[in-house]
Amino acid sequence: VQLQASGGGLVQAGGSLSLHCAASGGTFSGRTVGWFRQAPGKEREFVAGLWRSGSNTFYADSVKGRFTITRDNAKNTVSLQMNSLKPEDTAVYSCAACQTCILSSVRNFQQYTSWGQGTLVTVSS
Repeated sequence: VQLQASGGGLVQAGGSLSLHCAASGGTFSGRTVGWFRQAPGKEREFVAGLWRSGSNTFYADSVKGRFTITRDNAKNTVSLQMNSLKPEDTAVYSCAACQTCILSSVRNFQQYTSWGQGTLVTVSS
């Protein structure tokens, strides 16, 4: 499956953005999907994940309560709604998917086999 991320942009602190990850050549059905981000000079970090059954969501502590990951089967997309954005949320955000992820390791980017290109999110103070 090929993934395409979109929706990044420039927003003021406290604002909102919605990122979208579209799949082609396959569907998200049966796949765990994760959003990761990488800020300049920093390592890639887990942001949010949606277990393949669609029943479990996972969030980094830094975004819990502000970000929401959802899946739209009809549109074959996974979205990341980001509210109350902070300057420290500035990063390149990428979506990824895997079919054989282990539930206990959803936050581990090494499990993911399909990656979309990144989309830049910039939050100004």
